[in-house]
Amino acid sequence: MELVSIIKISWQSLRAHKLRSALTILGIVIGITAVVLVFTAGEGLKGILSAQIEQWGSDFVEVEVKVPSVSKTSSENATSMTMGVNITTLKEADAEAIKKHPNIQNAYSAMIGQAMVTRGEQSKTKQIWGVSASYIDIDTSKVATGRFFTEAEDNSLAKVVLIGQKIKEDYFGETNPIGQNLKIGRSNYKVIGVMAERGAIMYMDMDDFIYMPLRTLQKLVMGVDHVVFIIADLKDQNLAQATADDLTLLMRNRHNITNPSKDDFAVTTREEMLEMFNTIFSGVTLLLMAIVAISLIVGGVGIMNIMLVSVTERTNEIGLRKAVGASPYQIRNQFLWEAIFLTFSGGLVGIILGIIISFLTALIANSQGLSWPFVIKPGALLIAVFASTLIGLIFGYFPAKKAANLDPIEALRFEN
Repeated sequence: MELVSIIKISWQSLRAHKLRSALTILGIVIGITAVVLVFTAGEGLKGILSAQIEQWGSDFVEVEVKVPSVSKTSSENATSMTMGVNITTLKEADAEAIKKHPNIQNAYSAMIGQAMVTRGEQSKTKQIWGVSASYIDIDTSKVATGRFFTEAEDNSLAKVVLIGQKIKEDYFGETNPIGQNLKIGRSNYKVIGVMAERGAIMYMDMDDFIYMPLRTLQKLVMGVDHVVFIIADLKDQNLAQATADDLTLLMRNRHNITNPSKDDFAVTTREEMLEMFNTIFSGVTLLLMAIVAISLIVGGVGIMNIMLVSVTERTNEIGLRKAVGASPYQIRNQFLWEAIFLTFSGGLVGIILGIIISFLTALIANSQGLSWPFVIKPGALLIAVFASTLIGLIFGYFPAKKAANLDPIEALRFEN
């Protein structure tokens, strides 16, 4: 009953100063909202990336070029590729060898190039996606109208292309592009198909791409004989890692590599891609949580200052309560409960606000075609509640102790 009485007195005191209480918890509200948003945004981004990876297929292994002597996930590898380091050892023949593995159902090779694309007065540099004919059987891309090119057309360096929806709009408008010509570089290429709308994947607008037979791009446009990556479709996803290990040995034998640190390629499973992104997001989440923690500490300091002002303003009240028999223990607990009420209330408001903002973010993202799931983890809410309560205890203790230690006679004499 004593605890109930203390809580009741604390609640009445906070209600008597509504505006001050609301301003006091503002910092906590912002901090807890940020906690919820960090967790929900992380889950949303993971959902987007998972959906993006699924666009390449559900059961696959990727073999891509890599700078020797660096890790495939290192910043040095990414930076070198960005700065123009060109690895030319991955060939179409490697894809043919990969297809012979017992757990590989099919595979396609690919590379990306650029060229000036012209039709009439419209002339722009566009991305060209050079792929094997088996691309359409493995990837999730679909042909909206027309057809995809055949293996025979790829082998014969046929001047045929398929175009994305954005290319169609820019160059043909309402005109049917099938059978029409596009000038790529110095040659005309016949449009045999239009790809279905797909959107962006890994920051690449697939609707603004021109799809061309791999060998045609290599020989007639870019003058090369290598590829950038190979996607292999698995028969049994459960054997993905074992298959990746086999392909690693196969590629080393084909490229005459005896020292694994000198690999000029990287073999990556879908699970490894997801794990890599999860690791990145975990690191980013920890960094954001550290920033949020600073925000919560600042909010806690604000609460402590307000509580100290409250103790000073209510010195006479404290003296009167002690004079009629209240113990230091009861006084301390009263102010502690006030601090806990403040932070807990701020935590609840922050959680509700965080959920609302997260829901609206997911709603807007999905309306823009992004696969952003609305996920609220119970663990995140528990962390938010625990953090807000803990801040109340830590930063409310010093003001509560100061109130408990006041001398009742001096307190009654105190004048504000």
